[in-house]
Amino acid sequence: MEAQAYRSYCLENVRAHYDVVLISGAEPTWEKEFLLDYAVADPTDQAALAEAGRALAERHELAGVMTWTEWCLVPVARLARQLGLPTTAPEALQGCRNKHTSRSLFARHGVPSAVSVSVRTEREAADAAALIGYPVVLKPAAHAASMGVIRVNAADELPDAYAFAAQTAGRGVESTQVLVEEYLDGPEVSVECVTYQGQTTVVAVTRKTVGMPPFFEELAHVVDANDPLLADVAPVAVAALDAVGVTDGVSHVEVRIVDGRPRLIEVNARIAGDMIGHLVHLATGVDLARAAADIACGVLPDLTPTRSQAAAIRLIYPAYSGTLTERRLDAQFADSTDWLERVTFHRHAGDRLVLPPDGDMFSARIGYLITTGPSAEVTKARSTEAYRHLTVHVAAGQEAGIAA
Repeated sequence: MEAQAYRSYCLENVRAHYDVVLISGAEPTWEKEFLLDYAVADPTDQAALAEAGRALAERHELAGVMTWTEWCLVPVARLARQLGLPTTAPEALQGCRNKHTSRSLFARHGVPSAVSVSVRTEREAADAAALIGYPVVLKPAAHAASMGVIRVNAADELPDAYAFAAQTAGRGVESTQVLVEEYLDGPEVSVECVTYQGQTTVVAVTRKTVGMPPFFEELAHVVDANDPLLADVAPVAVAALDAVGVTDGVSHVEVRIVDGRPRLIEVNARIAGDMIGHLVHLATGVDLARAAADIACGVLPDLTPTRSQAAAIRLIYPAYSGTLTERRLDAQFADSTDWLERVTFHRHAGDRLVLPPDGDMFSARIGYLITTGPSAEVTKARSTEAYRHLTVHVAAGQEAGIAA
């Protein structure tokens, strides 16, 4: 259900311009209305993926291969290369997936980033933190969606924090190491980029609201077509993509603004999650999903803006872990509000919700709402107003609460 809630717009937009065949780890359900054909195979199993790709290539003339799933980037690039189709080199994408490699490449190419040390034990983590200086951030070297990422303010917090980060890092494919990094103190943004044959166009900047310290859960995003920050962050984002070797595709480059200057967090060489690509489309008219498909097929994408407004998403979380008993938006409000673009619930009454540190975004989120407006300020105010019309009850023992 979460894949449908957050990625169906990508499949729908691509299907509007291309026939789509899908390789999926399970029998498709909601995806079938958008598909010409499909094969079932584990996308992270290179041999199985190659076999499925060859089978589809025998039945259809394939023009391109793409994925918007972080964990499939490298195997899908290898498949594209096997089929003789356009792709960023798998080795470059492997560097994006391993944040330690990315940091090394940023340093080599003079891209401003964070001090970072790769460690394998709690003792090494403590030594690295003492060298860097508290506060520090611990994170898996090869993961995504802020999972396993935690801020550590003092040495006595480090043992528990290391155990938390190492648990997620142990599930990594490209690396099982933990990174100890300098904490970049400043607003977090992402830069949405499109690269075609080595030339990058910066399309939009996304301003983020991150919370639930010491974790880094992403609570809200806003895209403004006229954001003045775009000019400041664009050169650093392009330099980061050049440093890691991304030559083709849509990328989501995460940055923090420290003392007025952008510092790189990481390069995600795929369309952003959390409906950010849809926000970009609402705000600017640029369709990142179609652009990704065009590039995969060797076609120059059209990145001409056709709108100039703002769009925001507010992710719906519970106030605490428990069992969801009710979630709804006031129907009268929703029917009378033209700037509420959508509200989506992907969790239902009876579902268990688990916040960090025991859970993550996949176990905690209930859904989201999207608003539009002429500016970021108006759009965020509308998002807050819409959130006030939500009713979300969660039972924890004898208690019930509403998300704040």
